[in-house]
Formats: sequence, C-alpha cells, structure tokens
Amino acid sequence: GPKVTYVPPPPPDDEQAIFARYQTGMNFDKYDENVVEVSGLDPPAALMNFADTNICHTLTVNIAKAGYSKPTPVQKYSIPIIMAGRDLMACAQTGSGKTAAFLVPVVAQMMRDGVTASSFKEQQEPECIITAPTRELVNQIFLEARKFVYGTCIRPVVIYGGTQTDYSIRQVKLGCNILCATPGRLLDIIGRGKIGLHNVKYLVLDEADRMLDMGFGADMKKLVSFPDMPQKDKRQTLMFSATFPEEVQRLAGEFLKPDFLFVVVGHVGGACSDVQQNILQVSQYFKRDKLIEILHSIGNERTLVFVDTKKKADFIACFLCQENIPATSIHGDREQRERETALRDFRSGKCPVLVATSVAARGLDIESVQHVINFDLPSTIEEYVHRIGRTGRCGNTGKAVGFFDNNSDGHLAQPLVKVLSDAQQEVPVWLTEVAFE
Repeated sequence: GPKVTYVPPPPPDDEQAIFARYQTGMNFDKYDENVVEVSGLDPPAALMNFADTNICHTLTVNIAKAGYSKPTPVQKYSIPIIMAGRDLMACAQTGSGKTAAFLVPVVAQMMRDGVTASSFKEQQEPECIITAPTRELVNQIFLEARKFVYGTCIRPVVIYGGTQTDYSIRQVKLGCNILCATPGRLLDIIGRGKIGLHNVKYLVLDEADRMLDMGFGADMKKLVSFPDMPQKDKRQTLMFSATFPEEVQRLAGEFLKPDFLFVVVGHVGGACSDVQQNILQVSQYFKRDKLIEILHSIGNERTLVFVDTKKKADFIACFLCQENIPATSIHGDREQRERETALRDFRSGKCPVLVATSVAARGLDIESVQHVINFDLPSTIEEYVHRIGRTGRCGNTGKAVGFFDNNSDGHLAQPLVKVLSDAQQEVPVWLTEVAFE
C-alpha cells in the first residue's frame, strides 16, 4: 500500500492530563461479592489494600493520584502473584481493573530493581513487553502506564501500525523500559534490530485469548522464538482477558511455566452483571427501523453500535447522519488518523453514536458509554461478552441490546441463554425455544 506518513499527536504531559480518570460507579463495591478461584500450587495470599505491598512510596502516591482507592478482586489476587515472580493467567469481567492488575506489580518490581531508560543506545532493551490486539487498546495501556511511572526513570513507549515507522523507531530510541505494541509493528521493529529482547523480564499478553487464537497466534509464537528472547523459565509471562475458551487455555500452557497460577473472578467468560442485557428478535430487514426507534428513545446518550462488516459500519453511520443522528464509524480499513478522530468525537460527545466492527470490541475504556447495540450479533459468544463490556465498567451500570435474526444467529441461542442466566438477566421465552430446537 501507499507509504504511511501519519504521526499521531503527542499525548498531553501535564500532571492533570496524565492522571485524568473517570468516576467509579455505585456498584464498585459489589465486585467484592464475586467468587475468586485460584488454581495451581502455593498461591500467595491476596492483597487487601494497596498499602499492604512492599512497593515504593512514589508508586503508592501515583496509585492514589490515579484514583485507585482499593484493589478490585482481579488486582487483589494478581498483584501478589506477579510480585512473587509467578506466571499468571487471569480471567475477570470487562471493566474490572485488569490493566492495573499487571501494570502495578510490573512497575513496582522495576522500581525495586532500579531500571532506567537510556537514549544513547542504538538498540533498546526493554524489560517489559505488553502486546494487545488493537492500536487503540495498546495506546490506552500506554496512557495508563504513564500514570504509574510518573516521576520515575522508567520510560513507557507505545508503537502501533497505521503510523509512520520512523516515528515508532524515534520513540523507541529515546529510551524504552516498557514497550506497549501491536504484534505487527512489534515484529517489524524487532526485525529492524531496534529492539533487543535479551533483557525482557515480563511478557504481558492482554486480551490473551485473542492473542493466541487464529488472529495473532503465529505472531506470538514468532515473538517467543526469537533467539534472544529469554526462554519461558527465564521470564515472567502474564495473560489477561475477560474470556478464556478451553482450547486457548491449552495453547496458553506453551507460553507459561508449568507452575503458573490461574485466577478466575466469577465465571470464566461471564458477562458483567452491571450490564442490563436485552435480546430482541429482529429480522435482517427491520434492523435499521429498530435501530432508529431505539436511538430516538434514548436521546443523546453515548451509544456504541456493532455491525459485522467494515462496509456496513460506514453505511450505517451515513444512514444515521441522514436521519439527523450524529454518528461516526471505526473499523480496520479507516486510516489511523480517522480512527483516532472518530474515537475523539465519540469521547467528547460531538458524535454520541459510534458504529464499529469488532476492532472496538475489546478493552476500550470510554467514559459514560450508556448503551451497546449489537445490530449484528458476533459469530462467537466470547466476542459478545467483550462487546457488551464497553458499558457497565468500573462499577457503573449500562444497557446492551442485541438484534437476534433466527436465520443467521441460531448458533448463538444456547450460549446466549447461558450468559444471560449466569448474569441474572431475564431470558426471553422465544430464545429458550430457539436454543432447544
């Protein structure tokens, strides 16, 4: 394709902007009611509050500034496990604090070991590599990392596709301890000799099931088989996601030490109970009318609409604009600049409706998304759980509506019944009937 020239604007670096965050909701304390299961030998005791860890003062201050008052269940169990040097696979519902669950202990150990970034090396040697499936998500992890390393010598860097490669190289060359990267750009920069791997102590796979499945499995295998990447017994490997299908759990074993621990908060792959789910029977031909009806009824509230193709995302966004509903779209064929503009317009409320493909299904943390509409249901139940998890985050509540077309969505009937009943949601009688057929 044409040479990419886009250079993203630098993120604001005043203290107020770095620590910007949104409010926890009224159900935040309800997270503690989740049953947590830890499997594996000798797991360390859970952490009851952030002050209990032997982490340095600077990090404790940054944790408080970032608005983390008390650890969520995934943080209570993951932080001590990582601090104890163990490998970890962790599964917890969307919006329950998984990013901090790996960043806090990794940063704590780097501070303890006294790492510093130097801009004099031609080849940078990061201690930590964090990889995730989408550009928007790795950027979000990077912005979160900046909070925890504030006022220290640790330098996080983010690199992702759709931006000028030279720009990525320049960012890395300025010094790099924590590298947040999408798989394609990561392998490219390693291939160019700009990143050496022999110093890697922590390898983090966020949205790990997606990182190990058809999508990026080959890239991950390539990453760990570079000659200078420390073998799995010489590094710490951490995997986080809201969903972990069993076949992925088996694949994960190839990357983890035999004595890894598996933390499950609630059910493996369970939907967040703060999201009120509603499945409607809508055939293909009536979906647009139903969408307009719902959007008119909810007014200007921030709404994410998921569709199954890139073309349809643009088409529906255009259609909504013609109906005087300000909408924009995000998908893999839009240029990175357009993707960033679309997200900015959605976050700011300029376009209260964002029409998206699954590129926006995972990890994205956007304040006050009140509604998720699955205009097209996804092909897997895991993807459904991630999509509706864009609302009801951090103890806030949200609503999700799914349009179920008997002709195309029959395969989801049974898993949907299970996800709805596990999350104590009402299961429509017709859906149960479809499931039993």
